[in-house]
Amino acid sequence: MWQKILILLVGGGAGTLARYGLSDLANRITQGQFPWGTFAVNALGCFLFGVIAALAEERFVVSPQVRLLLLTGFMGAFTTFSTYAFETGKMLHDSQWLYGSANVIGQNVAGLALLLLGMKLGQWI
Repeated sequence: MWQKILILLVGGGAGTLARYGLSDLANRITQGQFPWGTFAVNALGCFLFGVIAALAEERFVVSPQVRLLLLTGFMGAFTTFSTYAFETGKMLHDSQWLYGSANVIGQNVAGLALLLLGMKLGQWI
């Protein structure tokens, strides 16, 4: 049990740092009202999850520990759908209907499309 906890701590810590760095970078670049940092993290997270999952299932024998590290630990901390929901709720609460709607539609469409693209890439590699 302690080994799993340590694996999750390492993966989660790395995912959190990666999420913070990418989100901060995207928000500094765009400097807008739209949450581009969260959008970038969620889109990349869906893509990477697709690649890793496809590689783990179809190309390489991946131990349960490596799956736990990458998919549960790193990717679980990296993707930010709770932040997405909060930011969308805040936009809607503030009557920013266009931004809120664009956030919901854009993140879901991009996430699903990039997940499928990542899975195809993972199958191709």
